[in-house]
Amino acid sequence: MTEVKNNTGRRSFLKAALLAGGGMVLHFSWPAGSKAAAKKALETPEEWFELNSYIKIGENGIVSLFNPNPEFGQNVKTSLPMILAEELDIDWEQVVVEQADFYPERFGRQFTGGSQSVRGAWSPLRTAGATARQMLVLAAAAEWNVPASEISTESGTLLHQASGKKAGYGEFASAAAKIPVPKEVKLKAVNDFKIVGSSRSNVEVKNILTGKPLFGLDYKTEGMLIAMVVHPPAFGLCFKSMDDSVAKTMPGIKSIFTIDSLTEDIDQNFFDATSFTKFAVVVGNTTWEVLQAKKALKVEWEEEPERTFTMGGRKATFPAGLESTELHRAKMQELTKTPGNIARRDGDPERAFQAAAKILERTYTAPFLAHNAMEPVNCFAHVTADRAELYGPTQAPEFISGTLSERLGMPKEKILIRLARMGGGFGRRAYGHHLIEAAVISQYLQAPIKLVYTREDEMTAGIYRPTYSATYRAALDENNQLLAFHVKAGGIPESPLHANRFPAGAIDNYLAEGWQIPSNITVGAFRAPRSNFMAAAEQSFLDELAAEMGKDPIDFRLELLERAKTNPVGQRNDYDAARYAGVLELVRDKSNWKETPQGVHRGVSAYFCHNSYVAEIVDLVMKDDMPKVEKVVAAIDCGIVVNKDAAINMAEGAIVDGVGNALYGELPFKDGVPQKNNFTTYQLIRMNEAPKTIDVHFVQNEEAPTGMGEPPFAPVFAAVANALYRATGKRFYNQPFINELKSS
Repeated sequence: MTEVKNNTGRRSFLKAALLAGGGMVLHFSWPAGSKAAAKKALETPEEWFELNSYIKIGENGIVSLFNPNPEFGQNVKTSLPMILAEELDIDWEQVVVEQADFYPERFGRQFTGGSQSVRGAWSPLRTAGATARQMLVLAAAAEWNVPASEISTESGTLLHQASGKKAGYGEFASAAAKIPVPKEVKLKAVNDFKIVGSSRSNVEVKNILTGKPLFGLDYKTEGMLIAMVVHPPAFGLCFKSMDDSVAKTMPGIKSIFTIDSLTEDIDQNFFDATSFTKFAVVVGNTTWEVLQAKKALKVEWEEEPERTFTMGGRKATFPAGLESTELHRAKMQELTKTPGNIARRDGDPERAFQAAAKILERTYTAPFLAHNAMEPVNCFAHVTADRAELYGPTQAPEFISGTLSERLGMPKEKILIRLARMGGGFGRRAYGHHLIEAAVISQYLQAPIKLVYTREDEMTAGIYRPTYSATYRAALDENNQLLAFHVKAGGIPESPLHANRFPAGAIDNYLAEGWQIPSNITVGAFRAPRSNFMAAAEQSFLDELAAEMGKDPIDFRLELLERAKTNPVGQRNDYDAARYAGVLELVRDKSNWKETPQGVHRGVSAYFCHNSYVAEIVDLVMKDDMPKVEKVVAAIDCGIVVNKDAAINMAEGAIVDGVGNALYGELPFKDGVPQKNNFTTYQLIRMNEAPKTIDVHFVQNEEAPTGMGEPPFAPVFAAVANALYRATGKRFYNQPFINELKSS
């Protein structure tokens, strides 16, 4: 067992007896695992929804845990309670899980993103569960008049072997609530885990399969109106005027007006979307009626001047102009030829390149991408004079609450954000503009409304994965040995560069530069932000470099990692070379790398991001001159796997998503207008195009859990590109690869 200090005191770790008799409530703060605010326990389960951030043990032994993190399919609502149940040592069948609302005073940070949910909750949840277990043991020891060290627990039962006494947790829950909080508790040894590391079904699976209302679009309440917004059709345009003479007379229409979602005096945060802040609103009785009136509304737009605003206390600027993909490409190509901002320099790379017998240089690009969550943007809002209630899909309620407070002129404590299950996120739901839009519309009308976006609204109003470019150079001597390595990466409007990631630390002479081009196109986090492109470019280049040097692609990567492990260059390398090499060795062995089946073309890629290591090998075949990924083998080191089936499912989803985006994903612009606005033109991978087999293997270790939702996504792009090279004899430098394949 691991002994940990419990910083919780009686005032910060609430224990309260249930009103009906026996029972215990353990109340803790999620980030710290120990701090909490007092809250009276309630008698009936129907009222548990009003409580947040606590472990509740009833007299019947049932444990209820409120899951604070937003859920959008990654299964945190199951995985996080598994951690608690493990240390509490209770039968999983005795656990009830409920979704908490946004309540930062009790939960701290309620954010699902960056593959941080399990990682962030691991220590505090273990501590909370172990503390609850120890208090139950102490209560039983006092009642039975035996040393606490002689009492053991098993599946929700307290046992004293010498006397033969035993009791369920519920029998001592009330007494345990009166026990002083232990200053130190012991955590289980990893090899004693019974729940963590197993596979548990999604706690919502029955509700999902039977169509229970879980999502924001499902929400209905008496008197609720439907609202739709009309944003500018192009980035760089703003509202000028409108003619609603026809639209306002149509059946079911209650109101048409214009409104500003954000005002100039608001200090915006990173997750505020800022492209379209003034827009037209159509409100009516039903979605169909509002949609028809929206189509009849005539709005005139004009070009927007350069706009400045504050974001996080700093000045930000959106340039004027109507941007196009062709212009973007020209600007990026120009900057690849000029010096960037140096982020890292090891040795003397300039001199090494001057002395090179051979230089390999390649440039890689990727387009804007739309998130395409299956559930379009929506949000219910009811704002009155003294309170606001919102219900909708959001990954980051804490980041939007401050903006809501400023915009509504209402204290944060008067704003309740209820967390709906999300029909996909991928970073898109971290941006809460839809919550602000719904709230200001409701406040204006003084009525409950549900804001609904169409798919076209969703795809054309942002938020997007930025467009990127990266140029890689390698210097080789006369013996084809690597002398120096240079990467220069940038994008619109941000650089994707990670200067201290592999192969930094493995090469004596190394240079990393970054650049960026301002844009008025709204971008944001997209599954494995920046890594999704850098992995594609870096791992494609390493594959071509290995071929140039006459080395096996996996052997070449392992050689570099061996250098980084035994004699690293620099002190800022942000990866563990041994763990990185471990996933490459595992995927090599599990795939029988050098025994490629007839007609199959293999590509390998490996990457470190979100604290996890992933290596993938793609088996690709060509059918009617078109690529088809038949099989993917993945090796993942994400530390301890909490819920094995859920982790495999996340890897499978990320891989399928990555294959589809690598082959098809792109959103071009012309004069500020997105050129694709629905799935009829924006191609996604189809079910019959998905790999038939995805074989996922986890490295077994006792490291604390790290990211799973994003790390398997990043490397698959390059694995596809490298397999395509072996299938066609042609290297692929520009996503989506299908365009280059068709043009060759």
